[in-house]
Amino acid sequence: MIDERQGGLRQEIFANDRRHVWHALAPHQDGQPWVVESAQGVRVTDMDGNEYLDAMSGLWCVNAGYGQERLARAAYDQMVRMPYYPLSASHIPAAQLAGRLNEWLGGEYRLFFGNGGSEANETAFKIARQYHVQSGQPLRHKVISRYRAYHGATAAALAATGQNQRKYAYEPLPQGFLHIQPPDLYRGRGDLDEQAYAGQCADELERVILWEGVETVSAFIMEPIITGGGVLMPPAGYLDRVAAVCRRHGVLLIVDEVICGFGRTGKRFGFQHNDVLPDIVTMAKGITSGYAPLSATAVRAELYGAFTDAADPQAHFRHVNTFGGHPVSCAVALENLDLFEEQELVSRAAEYGELLQRELQSLYEYDIVGDVRGRGLLAGVEFVADRADKRPLSADAVRAVIGRCKARGLIVGRNGDTVADLNNVLAIAPPLVIGERDIRWIAQVLHDSIGEHVQEAARG
Repeated sequence: MIDERQGGLRQEIFANDRRHVWHALAPHQDGQPWVVESAQGVRVTDMDGNEYLDAMSGLWCVNAGYGQERLARAAYDQMVRMPYYPLSASHIPAAQLAGRLNEWLGGEYRLFFGNGGSEANETAFKIARQYHVQSGQPLRHKVISRYRAYHGATAAALAATGQNQRKYAYEPLPQGFLHIQPPDLYRGRGDLDEQAYAGQCADELERVILWEGVETVSAFIMEPIITGGGVLMPPAGYLDRVAAVCRRHGVLLIVDEVICGFGRTGKRFGFQHNDVLPDIVTMAKGITSGYAPLSATAVRAELYGAFTDAADPQAHFRHVNTFGGHPVSCAVALENLDLFEEQELVSRAAEYGELLQRELQSLYEYDIVGDVRGRGLLAGVEFVADRADKRPLSADAVRAVIGRCKARGLIVGRNGDTVADLNNVLAIAPPLVIGERDIRWIAQVLHDSIGEHVQEAARG
């Protein structure tokens, strides 16, 4: 029961939100906002006391779950010891974290710390271009990415993004960004088997590199699984094939692990499902499980050598940000990695991810479910109006299903504002601490919500 004092505070918060807060990816609304007040484990509670299972980990990031007091204590202890110092010098948490991340990456990397995923990718593009300039190939400035992929909201990261609905109002964006077809087992391969389809995708990358001029192409950026664009699954062998193309032509391979990293796919990083060591790895989100802002751009040690010419005063990487590698965020990240290892969250994601995929198979009972896919605790459900021609279900219908899930206490996501007529994929990415009962409940709520939508649509 909300007393008079609490009720007054509640109305003040709602009024301030409606009047002053500009929400991400949301149209203007005059109605009552949804305000989350607290969270624990895999659940969040709003100001009205309603509890929801958050099957999106906030924004794909609360990998270790909510309410981890040890992460809060790590932040507090570091704030008391030293709240801030820039990485133009160094500090203990950054040095320790760089070492730990090298262990997780399984290679020898230099880490440049930032604040978020967009910034990590923006940094990667600058590093790639400067590397080629200082390696005697100054024409190599172009970056190739895939349609439907998302790489960030800053200017260059948005230019690399292959989602026209996020971009067109801000164009022209920086030049030198090219796009190829995404690997998509559901819509792209036709009658090809996975190996043949992987070869076809790699051939397209190579064709664009050759047609653009090998001497002009700097890097190829890709997520192991295209996440926000619709949880698009690549064919087996895809990453190995495109990595070979990049090596053959001196193109740097940038793997965007902002969502796939830190256990989400059942490995420490998504690229580790393959025998590939990327030139550059970008990461954020799960690096702190969302408890503090942090990102990192990991660069192979051999590439870093191009920035160390003592005879050239301009050889260093001329990039800085105030809060990148903040000591509090680095301390939280270190404790987060300890928690991951002690609770074996990566292997847990692999195990419970298999259960999630099995449970979601029941959704095929409904004709509007065209494909169920994913890896680890990352899943996508693609809705169609017609299974035969795979015509996408309308975005309004998908939103209606998501609304029914929320009414039952389940928060799921959608690939909204991406590509026209293909905003039809429901996304699931719960915290890695989730248990068997909750996974089965997620599948049941989805089943019931889809079924209710189908019945109502049939009644007209």
